[in-house]
Amino acid sequence: MKFTFFKRLALLFRREKFNQELEEEMAWHRDQKSQDLQSAGTSPDDAHHAARREFGNDLHLREQSQDVFSFWFETTLQDFRFALRQLRKNPGFALTAILMLALGLSVSVAIFAFVDGALLKPIPFKDPQQLLGVYEEANQCLYCNLSYPDYLDWKKLNKSLTALEVYDHNQFTLNTPSGAEPIFITRVSDGFFRVLGITPILGRDFYAGEDLLSAPRTVMLSYAAWQKRFGGKPEVIGQTVILDDNPTVIIAVLPKDFHFAPAEPAEFWATLHPERGCDLRRSCHGLYGVGRMKDGITMQGALSEFKDIAAQLTKQYPDSNTGQGANVEVLSEVIVGPYRPLLLMLLAGAGLLLVIAGVNIASLLLVRSEARKREFAIRNALGAARIRLMRQFMTEGLLLVLIGSALGLLFAYWTIHILTLLIPTNLLLKTPFFLDLGLTPHVLVFTAFITLLFAILFFVTPTLRLSLGRTRDSLAEGSRGSAGNAWRFLGSKLVVLELATAVVLLVSAGLLGKSLLLMLRTPIGMQPDHLATIQLTAPDKSYPKSPDQLALARRLYAELSAVPGVKSVAFSSDIPINGWGDTTWIHILGRPWHGEHEDVPERDVTPEYFSTIGAKLVRGRPFVETGRPFVDNEDPSQPHEVIINQAFERKYFPGEDPLGKQLSYMSPKSIPMEIIGIVEDIKEGQLDTENRPALYFPLNQSPSTFLNAVVRTSTSDHAMIPALISAVHRLDPNIATSAGTTFTDIIEDSPSAYLRRTSAWLIGGFAAFALILGVVGLYGVIAYSVSQRTREIGVRMAIGAQRTTVYKLVLKEAGYLTTLGIVMGLASAIAAATLMKDLLFGVRSWDVPTLAAVAIVLSAASLLASFIPAHRAASVDPVEALRSE
Repeated sequence: MKFTFFKRLALLFRREKFNQELEEEMAWHRDQKSQDLQSAGTSPDDAHHAARREFGNDLHLREQSQDVFSFWFETTLQDFRFALRQLRKNPGFALTAILMLALGLSVSVAIFAFVDGALLKPIPFKDPQQLLGVYEEANQCLYCNLSYPDYLDWKKLNKSLTALEVYDHNQFTLNTPSGAEPIFITRVSDGFFRVLGITPILGRDFYAGEDLLSAPRTVMLSYAAWQKRFGGKPEVIGQTVILDDNPTVIIAVLPKDFHFAPAEPAEFWATLHPERGCDLRRSCHGLYGVGRMKDGITMQGALSEFKDIAAQLTKQYPDSNTGQGANVEVLSEVIVGPYRPLLLMLLAGAGLLLVIAGVNIASLLLVRSEARKREFAIRNALGAARIRLMRQFMTEGLLLVLIGSALGLLFAYWTIHILTLLIPTNLLLKTPFFLDLGLTPHVLVFTAFITLLFAILFFVTPTLRLSLGRTRDSLAEGSRGSAGNAWRFLGSKLVVLELATAVVLLVSAGLLGKSLLLMLRTPIGMQPDHLATIQLTAPDKSYPKSPDQLALARRLYAELSAVPGVKSVAFSSDIPINGWGDTTWIHILGRPWHGEHEDVPERDVTPEYFSTIGAKLVRGRPFVETGRPFVDNEDPSQPHEVIINQAFERKYFPGEDPLGKQLSYMSPKSIPMEIIGIVEDIKEGQLDTENRPALYFPLNQSPSTFLNAVVRTSTSDHAMIPALISAVHRLDPNIATSAGTTFTDIIEDSPSAYLRRTSAWLIGGFAAFALILGVVGLYGVIAYSVSQRTREIGVRMAIGAQRTTVYKLVLKEAGYLTTLGIVMGLASAIAAATLMKDLLFGVRSWDVPTLAAVAIVLSAASLLASFIPAHRAASVDPVEALRSE
């Protein structure tokens, strides 16, 4: 008979009548059977007992009838109430299982949120799979900038893209009521936002041709700049701002969720307006390309066409384009590719931690199921159905999982925000996809998947261990014997897995920590302590010509040198540990030249620069004699001079003395420059990059309105920064200054240091937790083993075994499990370290000291954990042990 939902609901409210009718019907069937047997000649008592035997267990039949009539939701409610009572009776088990699940889940979910934000979530542009980053390729630089003339040719000649646009990232000066302020601006070609599929929320897009020099200057605001600087007022459209002394009209506000990581941070998005010197030279490269592929075109097809175009331009412009190739990359890879190794490694580490938490919970469930085996055997013997008991396990497991998952989600929410706050501000601005992380739908689906896995684990683990069919054996064996041996067998395997996983995490953390230490200790060719820097941008209209700019540099030198606590001052066009950009093409005079491009970083510095930063001049002389200050001795009419670094000497002058040799820009026709000195390699690029050949020119040969002031202090470098900025503004309030920083902070917050420090700390935290759980798991197995072997140990001691023998008996078992876990873990750790080789610096995946240190630490911790149950076993009283059996 089938019942609709409403009939079932009606039966629920007349439950007592249903039970009464069910009892009457069951009694009638038994009486009928008894009467049939009596009619066949069976005595009344025998007929009554035979009828009951044939009819079956009353409780079992009653449950079956209730299930048929769909009272399952009522029994489920009973199961939940019973499960709650069980957990209240065993708070230690419940709290341990819930906290392990919550901690393991929270870490995994938090790391997955970062993976989702960077790697899984599509970049926020229209049809992102069609977008490409477009670059030139030259001199071992796979993804180099484009020149503006090359961009125009590539845009005109290519047939693979529906559009090709460019952008660059610059610091401009914004005139404000409180004075000049440096801001970051991204210049873009007119179709940049159209190729991305971005529409302003206020105002209009750039018109075609609005990026040309002849067009009026226009700019779009980022949403943050609109709110911060203009109060979110719609009337901002049409207003004029002064950028680098040029009136510029605001035409639009960009969406709140718009970000373009390669060009961030940017408050203003201006038209390209190619008027700077670099924009007009084919040999000067300062732009990055972004294009949209046509339907049916592949990335390889587009790459092939651009290489052909580059080859054509090389023939057409051999002086500037010799050796210039082309390269393309999927835009999503350009944006998030650098962070993929770190995020995947952290996700793998969190996954291993989750595995360890699962193994520990499985161990707890096995112990609990063994302890309750007799209870469920009795319930089965009294008539409880197999499915009924299994449902009880499912209910208890589901309750634990629900509580643990809810707590884990709360922890994950906090963890996500804490990890986001730990990202340095300068790096967070360049990774805007990490700004709005949270419990997104992807994250919730991931959480649900992990929760489902744990629900299955919580249900399957105890049911697999309970042999409900062997009721008699379960009733007879009590709490010892084969059940204990089975637990020891399974528990030991789980402990080995835990220890091996802990080894993988410990080795990974050790290698990352050692990489960070070696990187921070790598020679940088300078003394970063007590060294501060500020960026200065003077208005071009106030200092339009080279003599004006040189005079400004001299006045700034005098003003900053007079600040109390300043030991020395220098200026440079770029600061160390900031990147290998700002390069030039050089030729060594006296050697054959066929248009080859030797691209090397160049820096314009004042004579005190090397002594101020603590760099060592190996040979030769500085730009002026020692002790003769920059303000008295810079003369642009003097012959051009250059100082090279040791990497330049090794590459271009192996086995010969470069002093006195001459270089020129681009071709032999340029003005010659004499090499007058060799400086020790200064780490101009990131800490994890190799030193490259570099050139240092006197600032007086190419003065500029943009300067980096570098100041050596006798007091706290942090405390000096406000005084330095005040000194600059006393000289000229219209000079824009950055907030300033110290070289110690530059090193600590550099992307290479941050990535390794963060990964080392997080994996180290995972490893510490894994070590604790692994050692606790080993302690549990050994302690349980000792409790199961109490009688055996008592017999051994009764017949003369010494306490040292008992110690050896217990520690031998622990040593076997520990050794097996360490060996398996070391093999797995080497394989894992090979996969994360991009994050290692100066160490190999099989770094012997790290592997040995991990093995020693884990062995010592395991020995300590095993000693406690070993001591307990050695203290057993033989008489009490035998009597307890």
